[in-house]
Amino acid sequence: MWQGDVRMNELGVVKYGDREIAYAVEFCRRKTLEISVMPDSAVQIRAPQGASLDAIAQKVQKKASWIIEKQDWFAKFPKAPPPRQYLSGETHLYMGRRYRLKIEKGKERLVKIDGGFIRVVSAGVRPATVKKILDEWLRERAKIQFDNVFQACAARFSSPIGPVRLQIRDMKTRWGSLSKGGILTLNIRLIAAPKECIEYVVVHELCHLKYPNHDKKFYRLLETRLPDWEKRKLKLENLGI
Repeated sequence: MWQGDVRMNELGVVKYGDREIAYAVEFCRRKTLEISVMPDSAVQIRAPQGASLDAIAQKVQKKASWIIEKQDWFAKFPKAPPPRQYLSGETHLYMGRRYRLKIEKGKERLVKIDGGFIRVVSAGVRPATVKKILDEWLRERAKIQFDNVFQACAARFSSPIGPVRLQIRDMKTRWGSLSKGGILTLNIRLIAAPKECIEYVVVHELCHLKYPNHDKKFYRLLETRLPDWEKRKLKLENLGI
């Protein structure tokens, strides 16, 4: 697809045995095609402006064995996700599911879940612009999702939950906290986690309304309100968010 004299980025998929290789193509001023496998297993292609999509797919197919070998190698090393580049094809977690970014240039500013993609449409498609738009969308979605989870979790307690105000922040070392004034703070990064993990954090913090410390009484209450809390906690820890 062309936008004036500029060829827009494309996404593609090829099959290799029982595996699918999804890749993102960036067209630029170069003579040769370059294939890179990123630490998060995303496949990035840098191709000449005149390269055909069929020729690119054939090249990816030819290098499929090498690509899968690199992806499997990276998969052996659990690590924090690499710094985001906000390019088409990059993977992002939302509510426990992994999506690929699909960045499009257009007049309408839009972020939308579309199948296995998060579509970002904007007049500006530079990484900094895409990050700002996506962060704003994630914060709005977090307000809705976290409030829904909070209401459902509050219903797990037999006695009414006192006045609790929900707020969202980016916290470096904590998933959530509860102040003496009844402010429940949730880490914005929890929007990447499955609903069951967000529920664990909320129920954990609500238990602090009755028992401020992590003593036996606290854990007995947590056990009665969320019997599988340890499983949920482990799942959240393994996400590395």
